Amino acid sequence: MASTEGLVPITRTFLASYYDKYPFDPLSDDVSRLSFEIRSFAQDLLQGLPPTQGESLLIQEADSQPPHKIDENMWKNREHIEEILFLLERSHWPPLLQQPSTSEVAEFATICGRLKDKFQRILRILASFQSRNSERVFNTVMTYMPQDFRGTLIKQQKERSERNKQAEVDALVNSGGSIHDRYALLWKQQMDRRRQLAQLGAATGVYKTLVKYLVGVPQVLLDFIRQINDDDGPMEEQRQRYGPPLYNLTKTVLIIRLFLSLAWQRFEAFKLNRHQISVLEEAVDVYTSEFERILDLVWSTQIPLVKKH
Repeated sequence: MASTEGLVPITRTFLASYYDKYPFDPLSDDVSRLSFEIRSFAQDLLQGLPPTQGESLLIQEADSQPPHKIDENMWKNREHIEEILFLLERSHWPPLLQQPSTSEVAEFATICGRLKDKFQRILRILASFQSRNSERVFNTVMTYMPQDFRGTLIKQQKERSERNKQAEVDALVNSGGSIHDRYALLWKQQMDRRRQLAQLGAATGVYKTLVKYLVGVPQVLLDFIRQINDDDGPMEEQRQRYGPPLYNLTKTVLIIRLFLSLAWQRFEAFKLNRHQISVLEEAVDVYTSEFERILDLVWSTQIPLVKKH
């Protein structure tokens, strides 16, 4: 068990000072420019054919503010990427795109293959980030847990909880649940993980009895994880620092998804031109590179437990 003496409380003021060391260079101006262009293309597609109920919900989401929590934005990006990959599966292309009759359509089919590769890559990076980040948070807590039956009980509780969560996801998928249904469940499960951390910090719920025996666990750590879900807790500093660029990227990938969804349903009536295709590919390049950049930054800002000088 790591030494716990003299640790600095993890307050919002402390995190503000810590995050000062990790500034995020502003997003490329191309993000807003390309998002605006693609949103305009999507609007053009609606002129001849009004949106379906499902498309209206997507438009409503695109015109709304993204979620406030960093975690929720990560899951939203992942959901939109998976929905885009569904559209980019050849079997889900419009018939005219599956069997192109012109060189322009054939070129777009080739580009769709490239876009799919780019989204698959960023999806792998994001999924790895989320998995590693979850493990890192848990391992940080376990560093300060007694390495005896108490630590073992917490590990067993986590493993049992994760098995149950995976079984929930498998059951949903096997019953025909949609991508959206799956991600709604995954986000609910993520909040359950955070609530369990908060319960550990507050000595409530499944950890109420166990925490009585956690002599030596730093109070600053328990205080922090107790407030981990609070809108005005220490993590609000991270949201204020890195939230705005992430929110812009969440909106960008949603607009790309909206455009492709509308285009697929109107492909025969509104064939995409070279300019639209070029802007789409550029937008995907900018989105994936900028999203990877913000993932790298968030990963590098692991919240430290430091000692007073």
